[in-house]
Amino acid sequence: MHRRDFLQLSSLGFLGLYSCGSINFKNRKNTLGIQLYTVRDAISENPEKTLERLAGSGFTELEIYGYNGSFFRKTKNEFQAILKNTGLKVISSHHTTGILHAEKGTLLNRWEQSVDDLHAIGAKYMVCSYLFPEERTDDNYRKLPELLNRSGEITEQAGIRMAYHNHDFEFEKFDETKNIYDFILENSSSDLVKMELDLYWISKAGLDPLIYFEKYPKRFPLWHVKDMKAGTKDFSEIGNGTIDFERIFEAKEKAGLEHWFLEQDSSDRDIFESIAISRKYISENGFFLK
Repeated sequence: MHRRDFLQLSSLGFLGLYSCGSINFKNRKNTLGIQLYTVRDAISENPEKTLERLAGSGFTELEIYGYNGSFFRKTKNEFQAILKNTGLKVISSHHTTGILHAEKGTLLNRWEQSVDDLHAIGAKYMVCSYLFPEERTDDNYRKLPELLNRSGEITEQAGIRMAYHNHDFEFEKFDETKNIYDFILENSSSDLVKMELDLYWISKAGLDPLIYFEKYPKRFPLWHVKDMKAGTKDFSEIGNGTIDFERIFEAKEKAGLEHWFLEQDSSDRDIFESIAISRKYISENGFFLK
């Protein structure tokens, strides 16, 4: 290990995961996931080093983003080699619809190839991650459940499940009786389309996750776990904000939780320092999944 990396890891409390100059990736009892968008700047600069650093800090599972026929500028085989070397597993992958941005890897552009490549690296879920502002029309909302169903039919053939990830705009009224999120839940197949619930965004919208767990049990196998500052409602390290995670995690069986991912979209600290703060809180409060 380089001296600079040694000092950085030591200052963030990661050093105990190193032994004889190499990372001990294998002997970990708990699962801990992270959405790689959290470290997007580091990933853009050096994917291998970033994934090694995350593995060294105790992460075991990944949710990736940005697949466009390659994985962070790596071929499928190159990316698989990095995963093998670090012991990390890709659980889930984020994809946009392609309604207006018809890039590779979107639901409407070469979806079958995307499914094949994600299957090859062992992904269990593929997630519709975001509707761009210009895509948020009544017409597109009405068509979205069927698009998710069709996408889920294709993923199912590869043993992958489809899911939808929310922000806060989905909790705006769509018609006189329901919001966009409920419309998606009620008009998509509960077998083909699961939900990845972002605890920050639903909380920012002023809704209670437990109400959704009761109304749509077992529909929420994936969560994004991130906190919200008091007052400003900006992103915060887990445990430094206002969200009652203990209460939410107590309802994980009703939700159908299988995997959750730490995410922090932005920080006023170095992002790896923020990750270390969240990691410490997770450990102290036993929010790991076995």
